[in-house]
Amino acid sequence: MAVPERLRIAVDALDVRPRDRILEIGCGRGVAAALICERLTTGTLVAIDRSEKAIAAAAERNADAVAQGKAIFATTAMEDVHPPTLDPFDKVLAVNVNLFWTKPPARELRLIAALLKPAGRLVLCYDPPGPQQRDRLADLLDRHLREAGYTVGSASEGTAFVVTATPSAA
Repeated sequence: MAVPERLRIAVDALDVRPRDRILEIGCGRGVAAALICERLTTGTLVAIDRSEKAIAAAAERNADAVAQGKAIFATTAMEDVHPPTLDPFDKVLAVNVNLFWTKPPARELRLIAALLKPAGRLVLCYDPPGPQQRDRLADLLDRHLREAGYTVGSASEGTAFVVTATPSAA
C-alpha cells in the first residue's frame, strides 16, 4: 500500500527521535503509526481512535511494533484520555482531526498540554485545502492555539498543511 504524502510530511514534521514517547490522536488504520514506529528504538507510540475497526486494523498493520512494545493501540475518544494515568509525551500528532478548527477546542488543547512534557510539541496536519479554505483554516488554528496558550511554531503547505505548536510555559 502506498503511503499518502501528507502522512510522510506529518511524520517528518513530528521529528521523531528514537527515544520519543508519542501520542497519535485519530490514528485510523495505522499508516502514520507504522512510519513513526520505524523511527523508534526505545521510544513508544500510543495511538488512539474512536473506531474499533480502525484500531483493529492499525494493531494488525503494526503487529511487530506491538509485539516489541513500541506501540499501543486503544479505542478511545480524546476527551476520555486522563493525563494523571499516563506518562507524559514528547510529541502529539493529529492528522485530519477536525475538532481543532470546527469548534473552539480549548478543552482538548488543555488536555494535550497536560499530556505533553515541558517543551513538548503538537503537530496538526490536514489535506491541503483550497486557497480560501486554507486561509480560514490557518487563521482558526492560529487563533485557537494562541487562545489556549500555545506558541505556534510553524505552518507550511504544499501536499499537506502542517502546523506545529508548543504549550507556553505556565
